Parts: sequence; structure tokens; C-alpha cells
Amino acid sequence: MTLIQRFGSALNLNIHFHLLVLDGAYELTPAGPRFRTVPAPTAAELEALLGRIVRRIARHLERRGLVVRDAENTYLSSEPDEDTALEGLLGHSITYRIAVGPNEGRKAFTLQTLAPALEVSGTAQALAKHSGFSLHAGVAAHAHQRDKVERLCRYIARPAVATGRLALTAQGLVRYALKTPYRDGTTHVVLEPLDFIARLAALVPRPRVHLTRYHGVLAPHSALRAQVTPAGRGTVTAAAERSPAERHRAMNWAQRLKRVFRIEIEECEHCGGRVRVIASVEDPGVVGKILTHRERRGLDREAAAGLLGGHGPRGPPGQGALELG
Repeated sequence: MTLIQRFGSALNLNIHFHLLVLDGAYELTPAGPRFRTVPAPTAAELEALLGRIVRRIARHLERRGLVVRDAENTYLSSEPDEDTALEGLLGHSITYRIAVGPNEGRKAFTLQTLAPALEVSGTAQALAKHSGFSLHAGVAAHAHQRDKVERLCRYIARPAVATGRLALTAQGLVRYALKTPYRDGTTHVVLEPLDFIARLAALVPRPRVHLTRYHGVLAPHSALRAQVTPAGRGTVTAAAERSPAERHRAMNWAQRLKRVFRIEIEECEHCGGRVRVIASVEDPGVVGKILTHRERRGLDREAAAGLLGGHGPRGPPGQGALELG
């Protein structure tokens, strides 16, 4: 699975790819697919792979007319009729510069609250750099490390903005804390409100661009997917046609709410006891009637509480008795 991320830790435009892949390949045998592991790539293999990636990207950009290369250098090709306003936002976001306002073109204001960090040794084996591109292959998980796999999936699928690290200063500026301090000690970036909006606009992808791609034997429509997944999941089938193992491994919507959004609906908010889901109402008309009824009951209870005034139940003067739910 590949997830395309457009953002960096400072809300800057930084397009990069997160690939979650198997550390091996499946061999087709008469008994079925058999998984063969491969050793971790060496530094030389990473350098060679990155060189191929850079050359292919350059050829693709040339074919599309986005890059022009002559005998001495390579430069971007910009047509006069292109959206220069949006391109300006993208360019400033990539270079960490202010996009709008009187300070346009200047470096964004940052806070360096830590001492510069020393270079960490031992990472060169899993990192390759070439012509402004980098390739990292230093994170791996064994088959039994399901928690580590989940943490990795959550990391690569995280949203562009972490609201917990976002704050307003006393001067009305937007202060955003970096997830990991830079090597020079930078921990925060400070933006004007309008420039903050410009940063967010630069992170919005073009319409109809899929940022999540599936490939290989784990792709939804792979002919081998049912043979290599634990629950035997292949092509999409109806819930009634799923196998017992597939139904056992699949999470219901209540479990997904808890896992993804930390919304607990299986525990009573009053007594702490377990709540059993007895029905799932999905018809919009029925849902609207239920919510309207609950809202009306809430208003009736408030009105009744004001009318009772501690003197026992009675109806308002000139009106019929008020029904309490």
C-alpha cells in the first residue's frame, strides 16, 4: 500500500510517498503461494534503486513538458496561461517562505528553543540521497509485531494538521509545534493568519487524485489475495457470503469508531456498564424522526422542570396537561 503525503511537519508542501510493503515475495507453487523473505537492502542497493527512481521521474516530467533539459542544466517549464497564483502558493510553501502579505517571499518565522542536535550515526545504512531525492528503508516489523504495524499505519495515514500542536499567540499569530525538532533546534513555526490559510490551500490535492494506492497480492482485486490473507478475503462480497473467519476478523462500525476516533459507544456514560447494540438504523427518514422526537422530549422536560417549580406536576394555565416522557 502506498500513501501519498503532501505535507511536511511545518505545514509546508513536501510531497513524499510512504510505502507499506512485504519484506519478500510470493512464489507460486503447486501447493499454492509460498512467501519468501528477502534480506534488508544494503546501502549500495538503496543508492542504485534511488538512481533509477530519479531517472524515471525526470523522464516522466520531460514527457509531460514540465521539465526542460539542455546540455548544461535542467529547469522548470512554466506556460503563461498557467495558474500563477496557485503556483506562487505552492512555491512559497515548498521553500518555507511567506506567501502573502507585506512579508511575501521572506522566510517564515520560527522558534529555536533547543540547542542544535548532533548528527546521529547509524542511519546512513538505511538512507540514500540523490539530486534532492531521498529514500529511507529503515523501519521494519516482524509478523508477530501487530502493534508496531498498527503504529506504522497510523503514522503514514496521519492528517496534515495536528490540532493538538496548533495554538494562537497573544498577538493573534498561529503557532504550530513541530512533531520532531529540526537539527538546528527549531521547535515551532509562527505564521500570520492569512499565510496560515495559504499554507493549507497549498496542501489541498488536485481533484480526482487518489492519495492511497494498493498494489501487489494485497490489492483488493488481486487474484491471489484470497490465498494469502488470513481470513481468505478476496473480491468484495456481501456480508452474508463472508466466511466465519472473515466475519470474526472484521470489525463492526462501533469498534471502528472506537479505534479510529476514540468514540466509545459500548460503555454507558452514566453507570459505566456495557451497552449492547440491538439495532442499526440507517434509513435517513427514520433517523430524522428519532432525533426530532428526542429533541422534542428534551424541550418538554425543560419546560416541565420550569413549570413544576418544586410544587408537584401541573399544567400551564389555559393549556392542556403536559405529558412527561
